[in-house]
Amino acid sequence: MESPSVAILVFDLLLVLVAGLLAGMVCKRIGVSVLVGYLVIGAAIGEGGVRLLAGENYDLKHLAETGALLLLFSIGIEFSFDQFLRMGRFLLLGGSVQMVLVAVPMMLLERALGMEWGSALLVGAAVALSSTVLVFKALEEYGEVGTPHGRRAMGILLFQDFAVVPLILLVPLLSASGEGPGGDYWFMLARNSVIFIAAVVVARFVLGRWIVPLLAGFRSTELVVLFALAVLGGAGFGAYALKLPPALGAFAAGLVLSGNRLTAQIDALVLPLRETFAAVFFVSLGTLMQFGILWTEPLLCVGGLVGVVLLKTGAAAVALRWIGLKWRTAVGMGLGLAQMGEFSFILLSVALRAEAIGETTYQRMLFFALGTLILTPHLLKTGLRWADVQLDRELEGARPIGLPGEGGRQAIVIGAGPIGCQLVSQLELGGLDVCLVDLSPVNLHAFAQQGFHTVAGDATDADVLRRAEAATCSLALVTVPNDAVARQIVKTLRRLNRTCAILVRCRYQSNVAGMKLTGADAVVSEESEATAGLLRLLERVQEKGGGVPGSGLRT
Repeated sequence: MESPSVAILVFDLLLVLVAGLLAGMVCKRIGVSVLVGYLVIGAAIGEGGVRLLAGENYDLKHLAETGALLLLFSIGIEFSFDQFLRMGRFLLLGGSVQMVLVAVPMMLLERALGMEWGSALLVGAAVALSSTVLVFKALEEYGEVGTPHGRRAMGILLFQDFAVVPLILLVPLLSASGEGPGGDYWFMLARNSVIFIAAVVVARFVLGRWIVPLLAGFRSTELVVLFALAVLGGAGFGAYALKLPPALGAFAAGLVLSGNRLTAQIDALVLPLRETFAAVFFVSLGTLMQFGILWTEPLLCVGGLVGVVLLKTGAAAVALRWIGLKWRTAVGMGLGLAQMGEFSFILLSVALRAEAIGETTYQRMLFFALGTLILTPHLLKTGLRWADVQLDRELEGARPIGLPGEGGRQAIVIGAGPIGCQLVSQLELGGLDVCLVDLSPVNLHAFAQQGFHTVAGDATDADVLRRAEAATCSLALVTVPNDAVARQIVKTLRRLNRTCAILVRCRYQSNVAGMKLTGADAVVSEESEATAGLLRLLERVQEKGGGVPGSGLRT
């Protein structure tokens, strides 16, 4: 006989997926981030709304946590150890400044309102944490991950993620009982942390040296997916066994699999799973919303929400300015970091179970967190416009540069589709040293076998373009089919190389002006070329008296 708990899980999961689908369709229609739709629809069907879910279901909660693990795994894949070394100043300086400037004022405010020091510290720390998942997805959607402000923002977010570990471990010391773990516990924790870090380093070396080349030889997408999920599960379970947060293990699994020939392929293959679980995760977060607290304490809820946004925006702006951004761009990105994040929920839940904070404080913080998450896509979009204005002003003085002459023989082609492949062949016949860049290693395999220089990775990432020697090339041709991605690639290219000629394939004529403003020297629009071609064909039809030579078509 079928278990009732299984039936409840299937019903709730189906309801969450359908709700996420409907919310996503509406958001796409009206031009709003789908993450906002997930949170809003979750609040509508949850305990604080119409209560459509069958009840409190911990299995569904575990599925939501799995979604968070997959999202953190994908974030880890985007970074490498080399990038962490280069981002050291952003991580340590920017992250610490941002957290201190948020946590200390919040802690003092809560203490002034009568809260114990330990509880006030935990609340301040929870407010200081931002959403790595939400900000990363939004930056990726807008093609801003590889920009200077995107890199610095991610550095601050990653520092916060690492800071969660000691914060969670502090909870027993700050609980109501006041009985914290002894010295043996802290020794065990330090030992386990060292073991985990060493295991990550060794696993990265072993996988990169032997396992990845072996899998690449099989040329099987199924094996790559199973391999990625096995590494993710193993890292998460390893962290749990060592009494560390499984989320840290998921992020570490991404780091282990980053920077090798299968990285881009793994990211692309895991994408459907990641997006599905992302919907489950954010809709489930929305179901936690309790609207009752808004009716009972409206001034406190609204005032607190506005205060959190202002405090976090200001703190992040100061931190970003401290690590090199101009004030306008820093404030813009500060708006994007003004939310409380997924780790805020985790820290507050642990504190509630340990009786370090009360139920009322927990519900208030939950309202602030979900409110800031709902506002984030709009705030981030506004802030990125400010950053784009600053970049456009920097590019206004750039002179158009002609095609490479005798002084430069290096060219790069970005996008290994049919257009890119033909361009590579033509450039090689012209005597140019060509490098081909594409997101998928599979697309590049045939060219690598022919001796071409190939680079697999996201061309919006400056590090990928540096590997392709974009900083010294004379000619760059961007042939990707997505105009938003192409525009971000042009931005990154122009930052690395102010003198190369950049030619871009663009789908829509309406995007040509934006491409040129970003830094492209010449843009070919598929829309305008198709229109011109059809008009020429029409002229031939009319000249021949209504027929097309060599065909049976008549006007």
